[in-house]
Amino acid sequence: MNRPAPKISLVTCSFEQARFLDAAMRSVLNQAYPNLEYIVMDGGSKDGSREIIARHSDRLEYWVSEPDEGQTDALVRGFGRASGDIFGWLCSDDLLLPGALDLIGGYFQDHPDVAAVYGNCIWIDANGQPIRVKREMMFDRFVFLHDHNFVPQPSMFWRRALYEAVGGLDIDFNLAMDGDLWDRFASCTRIAHLPYYLSCMRYYPEQKTRSMQARGREEDLLIRRRSSRLARLDRLQPALRVMARLKRFISKAAAGGYTARVPKDILPWLEAHATPGS
Repeated sequence: MNRPAPKISLVTCSFEQARFLDAAMRSVLNQAYPNLEYIVMDGGSKDGSREIIARHSDRLEYWVSEPDEGQTDALVRGFGRASGDIFGWLCSDDLLLPGALDLIGGYFQDHPDVAAVYGNCIWIDANGQPIRVKREMMFDRFVFLHDHNFVPQPSMFWRRALYEAVGGLDIDFNLAMDGDLWDRFASCTRIAHLPYYLSCMRYYPEQKTRSMQARGREEDLLIRRRSSRLARLDRLQPALRVMARLKRFISKAAAGGYTARVPKDILPWLEAHATPGS
């Protein structure tokens, strides 16, 4: 007897991303996952995004296009409307790879003791062409805190109960809202790793994380010093960074992260979801 698929609530946040939005939404809706609750939060875009969302409205649980207080605010409000067992979010310039939601739903069914899990991803450029793969190591909080947040955000999913237990996203974080949430998850549960490619993340000059790097570093430092007593001792930072990077290099190398290539069976799908240059 087949088990009913757990309900997955996925939120997409967007603002002035019409160039990428349709591909992102199709990558979710074409999963054909049998128990999906898809919510799209647009910040009042004037670039045609509203019309793109409206074309898919019959397959959405909820959508809105109105001014908000930024990405984190949009996500908080989106998850506030979610009723699923499993949560995740997809930014409007990223993509979910085929079968990702089936893998996630099945994993959580088979591992009732796991409350959060992330998979691998593929870096793509603004036109959707692959740059390199991001085949990751198992979660290591020391590396996470003292090197960098290596968890690919669109490949991370978690149980609703965990999200509520840690208080959800913190609207005081503008860039590192994901790292802040992952760290609070890690403070009370084990974060698992699923060795499959689940998503694509874009890398291009205009993206938010590249245009506001100084703010991102400030937020990362807040997380580090909150969660690690050693991080509050400035004289130890160079040594901790070296130790964390060495540990990451060894762990990622053992996982094949430095030699992996884009799987050939994914290339046709990437070509079909390519985004023409503006």
